Formats: sequence, structure tokens, C-alpha cells
Amino acid sequence: MTWNDLPTPSYLVDEKKLKENLIILQELERETGCHVLLAQKAFSMYALYPMIGRYISGTTASGLYEARLGYEEMGRENHVFAPAYKDADMAELVEICDHMVFNSLAQYAKHRDKIALHNRMQEENRTAESRKESEKPVRHVSIGIRINPEFSTQEGHAIYDPCAPGSRLGITYEELQKGLTALGMEQDESGVAALPEDIEGLHFHTLCEQDADDLVSTFHAFEEKFKPYLTKIKWLNLGGGHHITRDGYQIERLKELIYYIKKTYRLEVYLEPGEAIALNAGYLVTEVMDIVHNGMDVLILDASAACHMPDVLEMPYRPPLRGGYEAGEKPYTYRLSSMTCLAGDVIGDYSFEEELHVGDRLVFEDMAIYSMVKNNTFNGMPLPSIALLREDGTIEMIKQFGYEDFKGRLS
Repeated sequence: MTWNDLPTPSYLVDEKKLKENLIILQELERETGCHVLLAQKAFSMYALYPMIGRYISGTTASGLYEARLGYEEMGRENHVFAPAYKDADMAELVEICDHMVFNSLAQYAKHRDKIALHNRMQEENRTAESRKESEKPVRHVSIGIRINPEFSTQEGHAIYDPCAPGSRLGITYEELQKGLTALGMEQDESGVAALPEDIEGLHFHTLCEQDADDLVSTFHAFEEKFKPYLTKIKWLNLGGGHHITRDGYQIERLKELIYYIKKTYRLEVYLEPGEAIALNAGYLVTEVMDIVHNGMDVLILDASAACHMPDVLEMPYRPPLRGGYEAGEKPYTYRLSSMTCLAGDVIGDYSFEEELHVGDRLVFEDMAIYSMVKNNTFNGMPLPSIALLREDGTIEMIKQFGYEDFKGRLS
């Protein structure tokens, strides 16, 4: 299959670029000893999980379904964080996850006994002489708590800022002290309450598409408040939002921070990049269906911002377009819109060197991340096909969707 053979709309993932990103992350693991985990909320093309698993340590999930996907399709380290866990999900999560991070001490207290029972049973299986090789591998669940360091490094994107005022994500220092005291934990002479023994790690995630300087600043703010706990735990998870594979990223600063944490506190360090895994490694191929005029030429595409790249409307942001420029920069300017009935389903205004026509194809770039995982079938819009651009230039169709996929989400 070639580019011209692709049905539209289609997501096309670039195997060569994906591997280039993974090699950077693999080298980071090897040099620093950290663990890099794929944040599936950004990229969940599980057909590529076996390949990704050859480069990094595993996956991280935001709930049961993602945790199952990482467990079934990659089968390496499998971590999960959710603001809350349903009782019905816990029985399966403890069987498939290595780390489980709680958002509050109330959630920890509610579920800790289930984890303790699971770990006890796993230990019994480990020592039982009758244990068979065909049985499930022993999986000790390590408990962590998500922290809100109350140190924001983002501007103008409160929707993506876990440190924004009123955020529900993570425990502040004050609330941690109150919660630990309520659990009956003893305080030292400085009034710092001890952690329960079964809490083995701390986690914070505050970044979004940011550089290492912001992470370093955040860590030191976190360290200032939570230093007494850093000598009591086994691991520290620095969350996601790290644009590690972007050109110009301060990777040496990141390495220095990891070295500092490991040397000073003897901790295992985890990173959970999502975008960095597949940054600039995907495209959305779409066709011009019609051109209408209302003060300017408007292209009707078979791809939709609302359905196929929701971040365009949510953030908002302007997706890169191959051969497209800022409005007015080149001779022909068009507004790019969709076939949906949503008046605001507009991708943006772009200019081109040549006039466009019905039937022309456009290629949006950096479309592997936060696209497949967030798309929807509003208005009955078809989901884009998913294809893989192999390193040799050939294209392999991975999956196509149809009416039954639309109908199956309804009742």
C-alpha cells in the first residue's frame, strides 16, 4: 500500500520516527538507571507495544482498561494511577499491576487491605513447593501516594495544570499531615507524621509538554516540603509531561536530576512520558470534500477537529500541516473545517503556495499522540483507519472501522 492508497481519514504512524524516539528513551534508562513508562493516555496503539517494550520498562495506566491493555499487550512493568478506584476493579488491578498510586489517603485506607491480602497470597505462592511453572508470575503490588507539590510551572493552561488552585489531583503537604495523623501515625519532634510502612513510593505529575528546567524546579519545591519522606520510601515517580524526545530538550539537566535523586536518597526513579514516545511520529491524512465561500474559502474535510483531534478545540492548539503556512503568508488562504454540523468544528486557517481543489489530500503532522485515544463518533463520523508506515516506506493497514464501531458505542 502507498500513501495514495490510504483510505481517508487515516492515522498513519511512522515506525522509523517512533524508533528514533524510543532509542533516546532507552539510552536514558541505560545511562541513569531510571524506568521509563509509556503513558497510555497519550498513545495506545497496542499493535506496537511489543516493539515499544523492547526499548523501555513498561506502561502506566489511568484506570482498569488501560491497565489491562498494558498487561495484555506489553506485559512488562504495569503501573496505575486514578483519582479513585471502584471496588469492583480492585480485584483485577491487584493481579495485573506492579505499582498502584492513590490520590488520597482515604482511597489508600479503603483499599490497602485488598492489596495486603494479595501480596500475602503472592508471597505464599512464591514459597509453596507445589507452585507450578504454568501459574501466573508472582506480582507484588507496591503502594504509592500522589503528591501535589503546589508549585505550578504552567501559564494559561489551567485545564492541564494539576497544581492549579482547587486541583483534585494529589495531596498537599498540609492535607497529608492531617490525613496521616487521622490514621494514627506518630509525629516526630518537628511535627512530621510518619508514613505507613506499606506506602513505598511517592508520585507527582505537574508538567505538560515542558522542558527539564521546569521539572528540576518542581522537584526542589517538592523536596523542600517532603524531604523527610524521601529517606523512608523506595521509589519516586516524576510523572509525565516531559518532552524528552523534542529537539532541544534539556536531556542533560534531566540526567543530572535523576543522578541526584538516586545518589542522595537511594530511590528508584520512574518517568511516565506519553507524548515523548510518539512525538512527531504520526500523521492524519484527510481529503478535501468540498470548498465553500463565505468571506473566505472554506475547505470541507473528511477529518474533524471535534472527532479526530479534540485537543485542537480543547487546548486550543494549531496542528502542523504539511505544506501549510500561516494565513496570508502564501498566495492561497483557506479555513479548514469538517463535515460535522458543529459550527465551531474548525481546525484553523492555513495558506498554501498552490490552489487547492476537491479531491486533494492534506497531511496533518504530529497526530499519533492524543488523537486515537481521544477520538469519537459525534454526528456518526467514521473513526479514521489506523496504518503503519514501515521503515522501508511501505504502508501496512493495521485496523479499519465501520458502522458497527459507531453502533456498538450506543444502545
